[in-house]
Amino acid sequence: MVVLAASIISKSGKVLVSRQFVDMTRIRIEGLLAAFPKLIGTGKQHTYVETENVRYVYQPIEALYLLLVTNKNSNILEDLETLRLLSKLVPEYSYSLDEEGICKHSFELIFAFDEVISLGHKENVTVAQVKQYCEMESHEEKLHKLVLQSKINETKDVMKRKASEIDKSKIEKNRGEKGGFGSLQSMGSGRIENSFSDLSISSSGTGFGSGSGFGLTTDVDSFSTKSKGRPTSSATAPPKGLGMKLGKSQRTNQFLESLKAEGEVILEDVQPKLAQSRAAAPPPTDPITLTVEEKLNVALKRDGGVSNFDVQGTLSLQILNQEDGHIQVQVQTGDNQSISFKTHPNMNKELFANEYILGLKDPNRPFPTGQASDAGGVGLLKWRMQSTDESMVPLTINCWPSSSGNETYVSIEYEASAMFDLRNVMISVPLPALREAPSVRQIDGEWRYDSRNSILEWSVLLIDNSNRSGSMEFVVPQADSSAFFPISVRFMATDTFSDLKVTNIIPSKGGNPPKFAQRTQLITDNYQVV
Repeated sequence: MVVLAASIISKSGKVLVSRQFVDMTRIRIEGLLAAFPKLIGTGKQHTYVETENVRYVYQPIEALYLLLVTNKNSNILEDLETLRLLSKLVPEYSYSLDEEGICKHSFELIFAFDEVISLGHKENVTVAQVKQYCEMESHEEKLHKLVLQSKINETKDVMKRKASEIDKSKIEKNRGEKGGFGSLQSMGSGRIENSFSDLSISSSGTGFGSGSGFGLTTDVDSFSTKSKGRPTSSATAPPKGLGMKLGKSQRTNQFLESLKAEGEVILEDVQPKLAQSRAAAPPPTDPITLTVEEKLNVALKRDGGVSNFDVQGTLSLQILNQEDGHIQVQVQTGDNQSISFKTHPNMNKELFANEYILGLKDPNRPFPTGQASDAGGVGLLKWRMQSTDESMVPLTINCWPSSSGNETYVSIEYEASAMFDLRNVMISVPLPALREAPSVRQIDGEWRYDSRNSILEWSVLLIDNSNRSGSMEFVVPQADSSAFFPISVRFMATDTFSDLKVTNIIPSKGGNPPKFAQRTQLITDNYQVV
């Protein structure tokens, strides 16, 4: 018996695993395996096919064929026994008998074939012996691994002790510094005012030496200028102690006046009160607030088309005063027939279906009330829309990488539909690992390079009728086109797909309808070009 080769072939003729046992050319082996699918028959469990020079002995295994290629002088019974042993070994190494599972464990299967067949002849081994030989367990190797692991554990213990010693030394050093600066309390404010007259300094204790560390909070924004049109921010006061405030010199006032004359926006120095520092946000002026929010999940194909488009919307209610809880909400929906609405289980479904009024099943029960911090409110209505129509997508992104020499030129363009005006648009493009920022040749908007995450961020504050399309071009070193995907997109809009509007608030117990406010926004939850 001489086995020329052992192979696993799919029924489509694809060779998944092949092991050659005698000295033959690669072209000869490939020709023999390529001819096999044309010679096999059907309806047999153990079959063989003979040609002029070789014999094919094979066995079907689900959607695969386990094949032995032997010479015509070999013993067919020994060939079948070898084939049976190999058929028992294949499931031991590949639990899923499909193309993916076989390819994943191809090397293990080849090693097992080598233990069964040596120089074309079958070895007298069993399945258990083959598995033991392939594992190649060694007492010396185990001992080496144990010694190496003990060294690693010992090094970790030394590192922990060193880190603990460093932390203790830092704590002792900080304690010493606290005691050393306690004498600064007796110093006058004249020298400090000369160098820090533009800062507002507050202490959390009676002196610099009390509290934790210095206990200082500086309001630098009162002196620094802000760009035109951008919001300003100020540091909050510490929760304890009134602190002290150092006056501004005449030179500082003259400098601020000159900046105001040039048109800069200056934040005046205002000392916040204790109650204001703890307040998260001012309470809403309207007793009833209804929020319409839609979240957009979109997956666009890089070559065009939509693989996923999903819109999920909610209508939530927020009531501040308990006396305003006995109400019903009248809404108006748009003309989009592809949107399906679902009311909360406590809502009167028939009332909404007939009159588009959202009210509780029990009219004597009030809606729950919440404080200003309860931003979520009470959910009244949900809806969802799914589509594969690319015209429904608010913003499409096209990316065109092209290589030239040692550089890759990337052109990205966006096209926004006329349905929405998009705000705070952020297009994040992943880049390969770079030593320096990419060279941006042209851009409609602004860009920023996040070197830590290797992402190029393209931002556009507003997309309206004046800039429905825009582009950006940049250059990076040679890279594969797949390195620039997936592209993530974020934006928001004040219009929605449902075009849901709250038209009226109806008191269920009579009286004048209370004042209400409606907030509408469309935001992106997961918007990508893959």
